[in-house]
Amino acid sequence: MPTISDITAFSVPPRWVMVRITTDTGVTGWGEALLSKRRRAVLGAVADLADTVVGAPAGRIEELWHRMRRGAFFRGGPVLATAAAAIEQALWDIKGRTLGVPVHELLGGPVRDRTRVYAWIGGDRPGDVVAGARARVAQGFTAVKMNATAELDHIAGAAEVDAVVARVAALREEFGTGLDIALDFHGRVHRSMVRPLLRELEQFRLLWVEEPLSPGHEDLLPEVALAAGATRIATGERLTSRWDFRSLLQRGGVDIIQPDVSVTGLGELAKICHLAETYDVAVVPHCPNGPVSLAASLQVAAVCLNVPLHEQSLGRHYNTGYEGLPRGEMADYLVDSAPLVPADGTLAVPAGQGIGIEVDEAAVRAGHTEWRHPDAQWRHPDGRIAEW
Repeated sequence: MPTISDITAFSVPPRWVMVRITTDTGVTGWGEALLSKRRRAVLGAVADLADTVVGAPAGRIEELWHRMRRGAFFRGGPVLATAAAAIEQALWDIKGRTLGVPVHELLGGPVRDRTRVYAWIGGDRPGDVVAGARARVAQGFTAVKMNATAELDHIAGAAEVDAVVARVAALREEFGTGLDIALDFHGRVHRSMVRPLLRELEQFRLLWVEEPLSPGHEDLLPEVALAAGATRIATGERLTSRWDFRSLLQRGGVDIIQPDVSVTGLGELAKICHLAETYDVAVVPHCPNGPVSLAASLQVAAVCLNVPLHEQSLGRHYNTGYEGLPRGEMADYLVDSAPLVPADGTLAVPAGQGIGIEVDEAAVRAGHTEWRHPDAQWRHPDGRIAEW
C-alpha cells in the first residue's frame, strides 16, 4: 500500500475546497471540504492535519481518521471535522485506485444500481418556485426541495405564514402529487413559529421538513415531531460523527437524518447510515456541494438500504454567482462529467475506480483563488441579525 507524500488544498469557485493527496507510488486521491465563510481556517486545518498523516501508510484509513479526530487535546468542531473528512475521502479514493475497484466494493458491494436524487428550487431568494420546479421537472427530476422562508422573526405575522403556505400550495396546484416536495426550515425558524407553520403545512403531504430548529435545540425535536403530525422531520447536516447521531437517534422525533460526507468522512458516513438502520430511520445524505463530495457520498449510498434519496447541487443558484461569488459548476473540475449527470432523476452508482470520478487537476489549479465569501448578514427590519 502506498505512503502519503503530500497533501494540498485548493479553494475554487463557487465555494469549494478540494484536497489532493499524492503518494510515493504516484497514485493520487481527491477529497472535498466545506465551510466557505471559514475558508482560511479550513485550509489551515488541512495543513495542520497533513503534518499528522504525511509519511503514514495511505491504506490505514481507520487509524488515520482517529489520529486526525483524536490526535490533540482539544478536538471536535466543524473546521477540524471537514478538514479530516476531506483527507479521509482522498484516502478512500487512493485505496480504491490502488486495488482497481470502486470504493463501494470495499464497503460490501452495492445494494442498488441507481440512486434517486432531488434538486433545489430556491424558496427564499430566488422565490419563483413554480418556474424553478418546471425547469427541474423538464430535467427529469421527480423530487425538489426549497427553503420555507427567508428571514423569520420569533413571532411572525399571519401574512408571513400565509406566504410560506402559498408557495407550497402553488406547487401542489401546478404538479399535484406527481412531484415530491421537501421543505427546508434551514434552522432559521424559531421555536415559537414552528408549530404554526407545521400545522398549516401538514395538508401538503411533504416529503419532510428539514432543520425545523437551529443547532443546539435537538432536545426539542420530540416536541416538534408531535406538532408536525404526519409530516416527517429531517435534520443532521451539521453533525460530524456517529456519536452526534447516536444522541440524536436516541432522543427520537427524527424520521430522516442528513449526514454530510464533507464533515463526517466517507467511512464515518457509512457507519452513520448503518447506525440509523438499527433505529429504522432513513438517511438522505446532505450534499449541496461539489463533485468530489457527491461522488464520495454516492459510494456510501450504493451500499446502504436505508438511503431512498440523495441531494445534489446541479444548477443550484449559488453555484452560478449567488451573492457575488464567482461562477462554478461540478463539470468545471472533471475530466468527464458523465458519472455525475442525472438521468430521469437518478444517478448511477459510480463504476470507476476509487470514488468513481476523474478530477481535472489542471482546472482545479487554474481555478484556485483567494476568493472570499461575502459576509453579508440577514437582518430583521429593526436591525437585529437574523438566522441565515
